Amino acid sequence: MNALLSPTTLAELADAVRSAPRILAVGARTKPRLSAAAPDVTLVSTLGLSGITEYQPDEFTFTALAGTPLSEIAATLAARGQYLPFDPLLLTAGATLGGTLGAGLSGSGRFRFGGQRDFILGVRFVDGTGRLLRLGGKVVKNAAGFDLPKFFVGSLGRFGVFGELTFKVFPRPASTLTLRLPVADAPAATALLNTAAGARWEIDALDLLPAADAIAVRLAGPESALPILAAEILTRFPGEILSAAAADALWSDLRELRWTFADGPLLKLALTPAQLPELVARVRALSGRLHVTAGGNAALVSLPAPTASLGLPALTLRGPGPLWLDAPAPPAIHAAVKTALDPHNRFPSLY
Repeated sequence: MNALLSPTTLAELADAVRSAPRILAVGARTKPRLSAAAPDVTLVSTLGLSGITEYQPDEFTFTALAGTPLSEIAATLAARGQYLPFDPLLLTAGATLGGTLGAGLSGSGRFRFGGQRDFILGVRFVDGTGRLLRLGGKVVKNAAGFDLPKFFVGSLGRFGVFGELTFKVFPRPASTLTLRLPVADAPAATALLNTAAGARWEIDALDLLPAADAIAVRLAGPESALPILAAEILTRFPGEILSAAAADALWSDLRELRWTFADGPLLKLALTPAQLPELVARVRALSGRLHVTAGGNAALVSLPAPTASLGLPALTLRGPGPLWLDAPAPPAIHAAVKTALDPHNRFPSLY
C-alpha cells in the first residue's frame, strides 16, 4: 500500500515532495488508473489544498488551489454569469481542478472554444527538487517567458505537483438548443461531422453519441437566433430538436460518463474524423461504447474487458490494463522539460 501525505498549505506541499524519493500527486481519484503507482511511490493528496483564492469577474479570470472541486468553481462562476467553456468532466463525481488539468480532460465545449490549453494562464507547482515555482501569470495579456502552463495539460503530475492554478473564463451563453441527428453508420457520421464542422453555424458542441447512431449538435447564443439556425440545419440533415430537459440530461450524462461500463477500462484518445469508421468498428468488435467529441477529433472509449490495442495511442483513465495502449513516442521537448523540472526522476515517467 502506498504511503499518503495530505498537505494543507503550499509550504507543506513543498515539504511533502521533498520528504520522499518517489512522489505522485492525487486528487479525488475520479480517474483512478492515473493515480495507480508502484508500492515505493508516496502519494501526495491535493484535497487539503482547496478554495478559490482570487476571482476577478470583470477580468474574466480566477485562481484556485489544485484540490478545489470543479463543482465549487462552476457554481461560483455561474453566480456571475460565467463558465469554463471547455466543459470539464465529472463535476458531480467530485473531480478537482488539478486532477482535471493533469488528466488533460476537456468536454464537449472544446469544439468551439478550445480545450484547457486555451484557458490555462498560470500554474504554481512544486518541482522534483522541492521548489515552489510559478509559471505564467494571473492576467490574460501576459507575454513574459515561455508559455509553459500549457505544457502541464495532460502531464499526469509527471513534471510537478500542482498547488494553485489560474484560468480565464467566458460569459455564459444566453441560451442553448440541442439537435439530435441520426446517422446510418460510421461513414455517414464522419461525413456529417465534417460538413457541420465547416459550416457557418458556429456550433457550440458536435459529438457522436455513445450508441454511434446519432450526432448531437449544441447551438449557443441569443435565444431568438437559435431556432432559425436549427431550422436551417434540419433542412440539410434529418433530425429533431430536443426539449430543454432532454438536452440537459444528454449533456449531463456525457459529462458525468454515465454511459460507460462501471468496471472495464475507460480510455482517452485523439483521432481525426477520417479514423472514426475504423475506431467504431474496433470498439463494436470488443462490445464497447464510445463517445466521440470535438467534431471527431477526440474520443472516450469504454470497454467491458481489457484489450491489447485500439489501433491508436490511448490513455487508460480507469479500470484494469496498462497506463497506455500503443504508447506514443514522447516528443523531444518532453525529455528536456523533465530534466529541467525533475532531474532526479522523483515523479514517475509519463510514458
